[in-house]
Amino acid sequence: MMSQTLVSQAVLPARSSAVFGTPVKAAAPLRTQGRKSVTVNAAERQLWYPGGEAPKHLDNTLPGDYGFDPLSLASEKAAMTWFQQAELVHCRTAMAAVAGIIIPGLLTKIGVLPPLPIWVDAGKVWIESHPSFPLGSLLFTQLLFTGWVEGKRWADLKNPGSQGDGSFLGITSGFKPMSNGYPGGPFFDPLGFSRGDEETLHEYKVKEVKNGRLAMLAFLGFFAQYAATGKGPIDNLFDHIASPGQVNFATNGISLPFIRR
Repeated sequence: MMSQTLVSQAVLPARSSAVFGTPVKAAAPLRTQGRKSVTVNAAERQLWYPGGEAPKHLDNTLPGDYGFDPLSLASEKAAMTWFQQAELVHCRTAMAAVAGIIIPGLLTKIGVLPPLPIWVDAGKVWIESHPSFPLGSLLFTQLLFTGWVEGKRWADLKNPGSQGDGSFLGITSGFKPMSNGYPGGPFFDPLGFSRGDEETLHEYKVKEVKNGRLAMLAFLGFFAQYAATGKGPIDNLFDHIASPGQVNFATNGISLPFIRR
């Protein structure tokens, strides 16, 4: 129906011109078809800026690609691969961090857990209460193991599949990734979600990136809330629910410094 309507709109002016003796060009319906094709393509892809145009290097093949790269930082293929892997790591780290902040805070608030320190002070409190684990030793251990894991990830990024060749007692064969950033296998995907069809797997990847980006923004919000109120997100939420008009971003004296209570 749409194409019939558009074609009729393009043909009617031509008929009117023919009545007045003006030559009629037969290319009008073709231009209409071209416009229809562009409209369909634009509707099929979601962009961060509706009606905008995605950069050429963002061709919608990567999960979560909404055409956002205003500075063209990922115009080179190597840079795009690096940024994608960096985003995945930050997404997963942020999701784990946000869960580690919200869940203990909520369980403490409702009385399931004993009073726990706020997330900003949790590490300090633990170290002070466990003198047998000095901060220097913890940092050294963390840097050692994190560096080893990151080194393996970098090696796999440079040579995909090289870290799952089974060379170490046959154990490493279980670490052979599906692709860069998506290890899969019995250790990282015991329930087999990655062994479904390709379309479902791509949907899972998109959801992971979306939730990861949301978690990164949430963590930034947690940090800003603590800087403004000295409290965690759960305490801030309960305080706001108890008195929405008196406890909000406009009344903490920091977010809007020109408004004083």
